[in-house]
Amino acid sequence: MYELAIIAVIVLFVIAARQQKRLNRVEADLVALRKSYEEGARPVVAAVEAAGTPSVSGPAEPLSVEEPVEAGGAVPPETDDAIEDADGPWVKTAVAANAEAEDVAASPVPEKARRDIETALGTRWAVWVGGVALALGGLFLVRYTIEAGIFGPRVRLTIAALFGMLLVAAGEFVRRRGWKVPVAGAAAAYIPAILTAAGAFTLFGAVFAAHSVYGFLGAASAFFLLGIIAVATIVAALVHGQALAGIGLLGALATPALVSSQSPNAWALFGYLAIVLVAAAIIARMRRWRFLISAVFVGTGIWTLLYLGAIPVQAPMVVTVFSAVVLAVLVFIWLSAPGDKDDRADLVSIIPAFFTGVTALFMFVIASASPWQPAFIVAMMVVAAFWRPASVATLHAAGIVTVLASIQMMPVFDLYAGWSAGPVMIDGVARMVRGGFTLPVSLFLGLLLLAAGFVAARRHLLRSPWLSATWVFWAVTVPLMLLVSSWVTFGNIDQDYLRAGVALLLCLGFVAAGEWLARAEQPPLAGGAAVSCALAGATAAALLFLHMGFGSGMTTVLAGAFAVIPALATRHRSYPVLGWLSAAALVTVLARVAFDPTIVGAEFLSRTPVFNWLLPGYGVPALAFGFAAWQLARTTAGRPRLIMEAGSALFALLTVAMLVRHAMHGGVISSGAPTLAEQAIYTLIALGAGGILISLDMRSPSSVLRVGSLAAGVVSALFICGQHFIALNPLVTDESTGRIPVFNLLFLAYLLPAVAAFALAWYARGKRPKWYSAMLALLGALLAFAYATLSVRRLFKGEYIAWWSGMEQVETYSYSALWLAMGVVLLVAGVRFGSQVLRIASAALISIAVLKVFLFDMSELEGVLRALSFIGLGGVLIGIGLFYQRLLTRSAAAGRSEV
Repeated sequence: MYELAIIAVIVLFVIAARQQKRLNRVEADLVALRKSYEEGARPVVAAVEAAGTPSVSGPAEPLSVEEPVEAGGAVPPETDDAIEDADGPWVKTAVAANAEAEDVAASPVPEKARRDIETALGTRWAVWVGGVALALGGLFLVRYTIEAGIFGPRVRLTIAALFGMLLVAAGEFVRRRGWKVPVAGAAAAYIPAILTAAGAFTLFGAVFAAHSVYGFLGAASAFFLLGIIAVATIVAALVHGQALAGIGLLGALATPALVSSQSPNAWALFGYLAIVLVAAAIIARMRRWRFLISAVFVGTGIWTLLYLGAIPVQAPMVVTVFSAVVLAVLVFIWLSAPGDKDDRADLVSIIPAFFTGVTALFMFVIASASPWQPAFIVAMMVVAAFWRPASVATLHAAGIVTVLASIQMMPVFDLYAGWSAGPVMIDGVARMVRGGFTLPVSLFLGLLLLAAGFVAARRHLLRSPWLSATWVFWAVTVPLMLLVSSWVTFGNIDQDYLRAGVALLLCLGFVAAGEWLARAEQPPLAGGAAVSCALAGATAAALLFLHMGFGSGMTTVLAGAFAVIPALATRHRSYPVLGWLSAAALVTVLARVAFDPTIVGAEFLSRTPVFNWLLPGYGVPALAFGFAAWQLARTTAGRPRLIMEAGSALFALLTVAMLVRHAMHGGVISSGAPTLAEQAIYTLIALGAGGILISLDMRSPSSVLRVGSLAAGVVSALFICGQHFIALNPLVTDESTGRIPVFNLLFLAYLLPAVAAFALAWYARGKRPKWYSAMLALLGALLAFAYATLSVRRLFKGEYIAWWSGMEQVETYSYSALWLAMGVVLLVAGVRFGSQVLRIASAALISIAVLKVFLFDMSELEGVLRALSFIGLGGVLIGIGLFYQRLLTRSAAAGRSEV
């Protein structure tokens, strides 16, 4: 059986080669036929137009009944015989069209509705229903003979087989008679194809009944006969159309399921599927039938997956060989035309790429399969894409399968245990923890994709930049992913010098390959997509080198400093990707500090203030990002420069904030919620950062600095409103305000932020929007009000000033006097500096004092304090009135003098 299958495959390949030569001759003849047809039809079109009848195809195209299509055999261009269409109907030659052009022009055009109804009922539906009736008639005849007992089983099956062959012969007879189908729309009801399909259907039923119902045929004989009928039906589609090929393919793919055996043979099954695949592919290639080739790829792929999933003991070598046959059919049969050698992707190749990829991935986890067998399939997929650029889908499938297999072998379910335990020994062989992916296999696939990727990228660099970039992407992604999986599974996760050296070599190799590709560009050193992918892979390899070769603290510091290297490279190469590589280093450092804010781990962080790992861990990246932004501003600029400026500002703030938190919590970073004092320092830092960013923006304008300064002010406002006034207010928390009368917690948390907010509001005037300065001035006024009020409270209550400790009459009167005095001060300051915000704040504060006097003091105060409260309020209000009258009088006088 094996020898027969091999001989059959060889014979089919020989037939395919011969048919290919014939097809090339037919294509050349058809081109000559079209040219002669167009030259002969032009005078007819001119005559029709001169007669006043519009041309069917318009003035620019010849009048024709149907375009001639490819034929299955060689047809001389000078013949008068009809040419057979790919779907069956006959069409007229150029000579016949020229001869009948006048009749076509003179004949009246029938109504569209009537023509559609006649075509549907008289041609298509009648023929299709008739074909189905013939097929069912054969089956009903067999059934009737069974029920009536007229003939024995052997005679009945013989009659059914003869009836099927009679239908096939009738179809061939009708085809050879050359019946034409001049009616538009009748091509969908090609009579010879329908008769042949009915005959094939009847033969399938007879053979299946002989095996399954009566047992006259053994499994091998039935399998052979059904296969012969199916393949013959597919071959008959060359002259009968694609629909018949679909019927034959359906029967061919159903045959292994219809015929069962007590001892299934994998070689027989996949040898048969290989024959069906090759036969269908040859016919699909000759006719360019995409549906047929797609269907056969899907059918054989489903059979492969069903075999791997349903059979307890698989034969992986058979599946490996069959996968190679599938890829060979794709490359040497379907994509064998000269037009398939360009760089345009073929959509049909997605189907075999998907199924062979899933097959290889499935075989990586099969216990009976050697890891070299799926690796061979992946290698064949890479070779297919290398040999035929149109089958680039196989490259994507190979890359995805390799990456998924490498992820599968990592101990993803126990990431925090056993990372440094070394390789797992299975049967004396070092294997990955999950899957059958060995180190030699990973090394083979990594080197294959690395070498093939860059060679193919250089070959397609000028003709197809996207294809070149695709090859480079997988050439860098697969080796890096395999290195990471090997590191996580086999290496020491803290420091692994061996794999760090490999990462460094990959980095240098990717840089050299990128330079090699860049020098081949037109114009040279343009830094296109392929070069960008190579340099991105070099950056990833360099960052892996830092993670593998250094401890946690040095990795963060060096990863931040690495951002300088791509920025400096812009002095020599104007590649657009270089700035983004600096941004990639920034993202890496952000991810590290988000994972571990202590840089080296909480247990290793020194408790010494300022001079600990936090200073270089946050400070060095801040300086490096700032330098990278400065360098990019002088070379490539663009968005990466803005990102680096934002990163520098962010890490500068984080440096100060983390050092403050470290110092105020005794060297412990994660010690719970911050206190009011710590929050006050953060607020001062944010306000100071806003001023610094404004100053930098005035010297070197930047949208990042401008937006960052606004963000610093808004964040400060949120801190003040949410933390200072509500969440951490000593009135609410009863936190100690300190024993020192003036320089205490209130001084740090309210007075200093008030001064900083006023200063930033004054500095931002004219440099930032008006709402920004107004917001900061209002915050300063509120902080000053809170400081004064809480200071009075502390004067009466001492160190702890919680609101539930009550309030005395003198304290109550003091608030009224204080608020009135502050209102007057704000009014004077608002007039002096021309600030409407301060004047409005003054009015609001005095209004609060008025409400307090009338609503609270009147009921709570007694005696002289009540009188003094009202007297003071009245005096202040009268004074404010006189002040405004004088102010308005001066304004009016100034206006008269100007006039």
